Amino acid sequence: MKTIRFLLVLLLCLCLTGCDMLEEDEAEGQNVLYVYSWGDYLDGDMLEKFEEETGIHVVLDEYDTNESMYPRIAEGAEAYDVLCPSDYMINKLIHNDLLQPLDFEKLPYARQYIDEDFFRQCKTFDREGKYTVPYCWGTVGIVYNTRLVDEPVDSWTILWEEKYRDNIIMQDSARDSVMIPLKIMGKFMNTTDEQDLLAARDMLIGQKPLVQAYCVDEIKDKMIAEEAALAVTFSGEALYMIEGNENLAFQFAPREGTNVWIDGWVITKNARHVENAHKFIDFMCRPDVATANFRHLGYSTPNTAVREQVAEELGENAELAFPPKEIYEGQESYRYLGEELDKLYTKIWLQVKVS
Repeated sequence: MKTIRFLLVLLLCLCLTGCDMLEEDEAEGQNVLYVYSWGDYLDGDMLEKFEEETGIHVVLDEYDTNESMYPRIAEGAEAYDVLCPSDYMINKLIHNDLLQPLDFEKLPYARQYIDEDFFRQCKTFDREGKYTVPYCWGTVGIVYNTRLVDEPVDSWTILWEEKYRDNIIMQDSARDSVMIPLKIMGKFMNTTDEQDLLAARDMLIGQKPLVQAYCVDEIKDKMIAEEAALAVTFSGEALYMIEGNENLAFQFAPREGTNVWIDGWVITKNARHVENAHKFIDFMCRPDVATANFRHLGYSTPNTAVREQVAEELGENAELAFPPKEIYEGQESYRYLGEELDKLYTKIWLQVKVS
C-alpha cells in the first residue's frame, strides 16, 4: 500500500513538474523571436532596446550569403521567424512557398516612413507587394581611386582596360559579376537566354588576366589602402571606403545600367512567433531605430525620416548615402530565374574562376 501511495505521489509530482515545464516553455515561446540576417546588419543596442521595450528575447543567427541562408529555410532545419534576404532570394522564397504574407495593419511605422518608391521597386520581385518591407538598398557600382584613374568612370567597360591590369577587383558573386557584361552587351540582367549568359562568361574569362582579385569583404580594406585602382562594390560599402580614404570616389550607375538591390524583412511560412515578428519589423522602421541602424551600417535606407535626421551630419556625402531618384529610377533588380538557371550561373562562375 505504501508502495502504491509512493508511486501515486511520484506520479503527481511528475505531472505537476511537467505542467510547470510546459507552462515555462509556452511562456518562453510567447516571448522569443528567431531572426536570421546578414552578419553585422543590425545595431546591437537596438536589439537590446527592442527586448527592453517588448520583453521579447531575440535569438539572432547570421549568414554571409543568400545562398548559404536558403537551404536552412528550405529544409526547415531551423525554426526562424524573420529573415532579411535580398530581392532575388525573396523572389525564390515566394516562388517556393516559404514565406507568409505580412499584415500591414500591424506595421504602422512601415506604412508611414518607408518611401512608396521602394515598395513599388519591390514589386519587381514581390509582384503582389505582400511579403516585403524594404530595409536597406543600394546599387552595384564602381569605387575608384582618383589618383590612379585619370579618366571618367562612367562605363563598365573601364574594367576591361589593359592599363588597369592587376588593379581591378571584381565581386566574388555570380549575379553581380555576370550582370556587368550582360549590361555592356545591352542585355537584361535577368535574361533567361543561355547564349547571352555564355557570352557574358566568355567576356569575364577574357577580363580575368586584368583582375587582381575576386573578393567581397576584403574590397574595403584593399581600396582604403590603395592596393587597387577600381573595384566593383555596393554603394553602402563605398560610403565606408570614401570616409576611410579621401582619394576614393564612386560611380553609382554606369551608363549601361546596373542592379538596384533591396534587402527586406520577411516572415517565414512556418514562423511560430508571427505577432512578435510583426512587432520586430515595425520596430526596425521606427525613425530613431532606423537612424541608429543607418549610422551603424552606412547603407542607404528607404526610411524617409532617417534622411531628414542625418543629411546635415553627412555633409557632402549625403548624396552618396541617399542617391537621387534618377539614379535608381528605371534600373532593374535581380529576380529569381529558376533552379536550372541558378545552376547555370553557378557553373558559369566556377568556369570563370578556374579558367
